Amino acid sequence: MLAPMSEPVHVLARPVRWRRTGARAFAFAARVDGTWWVLRLNDFPHHPLYTLFVDGAVVGDVEDVPSRAPGWDLGSADGPGLTDEQRAEALASVRGLEPYGSEVGRPCDGDWCSCAGYAEERGAATG
Repeated sequence: MLAPMSEPVHVLARPVRWRRTGARAFAFAARVDGTWWVLRLNDFPHHPLYTLFVDGAVVGDVEDVPSRAPGWDLGSADGPGLTDEQRAEALASVRGLEPYGSEVGRPCDGDWCSCAGYAEERGAATG
């Protein structure tokens, strides 16, 4: 299921070999046709399981990867992760978009999910 944006089917149909980033919120990234695709791991079931970003622009939410995006190989992420340089490049475009909804200017601040922890982490890192 994709929400809140309308999603072109071709994005879900594309074969994608994901790699682990080592980041808590943005767990997976892949280089596709010269652009970075990044999956944000949301606090499921409070929010959709993943949100897809392509070069920092939100594409939509994905809940059931095996049935909705069968070409996405999340299992390949168990192989070597991104290099430090690749990780920095991939995550630069999504910096500050950790809480669910922040990509549309309405970051979740619910105390019932883990989104509030991202703001606390940023405050500790910059304080």
